[in-house]
Amino acid sequence: MEKQLAQEFHVTYVDRDSGRIRSESFESRAEAERFASRQCIGEESWAVVDEVAVERARIAA
Repeated sequence: MEKQLAQEFHVTYVDRDSGRIRSESFESRAEAERFASRQCIGEESWAVVDEVAVERARIAA
């Protein structure tokens, strides 16, 4: 088994419908930024994008 370091982008935001804080994960910064932008509508909405290093295991065939 081979381990690789990869980047994920986590978006934490306020769900407008429920008022709860939620989180989504994306593989590219561009996708995460687009999602975060769509969540920021109105004065009380917000979203944060975090870059996270994750270890992924890869099984050699």
